[in-house]
Amino acid sequence: MKYDGAAIEKNIGYVFKDKSLLKQAMSHSSYVNEIKIKGHKSYERLEFLGDAVLELISSEYLYEHYEDMPEGKLTKLRASIVCEYTLSSVSRQLGYGDFVMLSKGEELTGGRNRNSILCDLFESVLGAIYLDGGMEPAKHYVYTFLMTDIESKQLFYDAKTILQEMVQKDGKGVVAYEILEEKGPDHNKCFVTKVLVDGKQLATGEGSSKKNAEQMAAYQAILQLKKQ
Repeated sequence: MKYDGAAIEKNIGYVFKDKSLLKQAMSHSSYVNEIKIKGHKSYERLEFLGDAVLELISSEYLYEHYEDMPEGKLTKLRASIVCEYTLSSVSRQLGYGDFVMLSKGEELTGGRNRNSILCDLFESVLGAIYLDGGMEPAKHYVYTFLMTDIESKQLFYDAKTILQEMVQKDGKGVVAYEILEEKGPDHNKCFVTKVLVDGKQLATGEGSSKKNAEQMAAYQAILQLKKQ
């Protein structure tokens, strides 16, 4: 699927006054370097801005909605909400992977579905919205698509600890993680990890780092245990 600004605006519920900002927010550096059109910028600067705006909006939201939570726990909760897995999941729901502009090489190596790129896109679109319309539409974007189902987001972030506690509570053995596969180019590795409980494989997970892959495997294992 090609870039379609109108479709993105429909998905996010915001219409840009400056359409070039949205186009920039969907332009990966590989694409900009490949086409070499003067004045066409990548999303990197917008992502930088969006990251700062996201930290402020999410911090304010948690400060207001979790009045009795101490600073340390607020920091941990915020980290669970703005982690790569969460942001990339939201970007998938919004269809960003279909519309992002990539180089041919990035396309062939699976860039449209890469968590790191999808995570960046959430922040670059946020940066674009903030520049185009200010803080209120930026807040609406974050509140609508990110500050929902916070308990589930926290569950993923704490998945390894929660799984260990669940296993120990049931009197079972030690949880172990093993790498099944490493795939992709050196600059963009994807790790596949399995989690074992009492030597039995319970689930697998993929991630852009060993830690993320283990978190995903643990999260899937928790969902499996909850079904039992």
